[in-house]
Amino acid sequence: MRVLKILSALVLLLTAAAFVYGFAGYLDARADAFRLSARADRLIAGGRGGVDLGPRQLAKLLQVEDPGFVDHSGVDLSSAGGGLTTITQSLAKRVGFETFQPGIAKIRQTGYAIGLEHELTKQEILALWLDTLEMGHGPDGWMTGFFRASNAIYGKAPAELSEREFLSLVAVLIAPSTYHLGKDDPKLEDRVARIERLVAGSCTPLDNGDVWLEGCRDK
Repeated sequence: MRVLKILSALVLLLTAAAFVYGFAGYLDARADAFRLSARADRLIAGGRGGVDLGPRQLAKLLQVEDPGFVDHSGVDLSSAGGGLTTITQSLAKRVGFETFQPGIAKIRQTGYAIGLEHELTKQEILALWLDTLEMGHGPDGWMTGFFRASNAIYGKAPAELSEREFLSLVAVLIAPSTYHLGKDDPKLEDRVARIERLVAGSCTPLDNGDVWLEGCRDK
């Protein structure tokens, strides 16, 4: 009985510590919101927001990366193919940490994401996310930012790309150091093919964790 009481107390203590750590992330996001909002608004004014992808392209990007983005408040554990990290959580990892280490930092990352959702608009979150994305190796070295990668690889803005070119940029996001844009890369081509089947409506992810789109594998 005493052991059970000790274990229960430890569980409560750990739960309280996790809550405090997550809430600290939430408060940090609110403190950073003015600076981040100003940065996002500059990106949007400069034609580097989500709407500048074009409505069809944006819809495809969200379908792959965060199907519940429009409706969730920073966390989504149910949308098929959404995975454990939303666009907002992905952004939190890049703007809320000097160096993000997977593990317990996920708690603060989630709190920070919820804070961003409370303080920024969806369009501001999307613009910041697009600008901070790791896009892999390009002709001049490592690329950061969706719009910069589009211009570096294809010499065009995302809205001017063919569907396959655009989906190649989307495909890289899951493993930017693994895939190679602008080169003959069978692994990247397989990823693009799965995304093509997804956006065409000919397949569905197996579950929330199916970020690799095993449900869209070529039969």
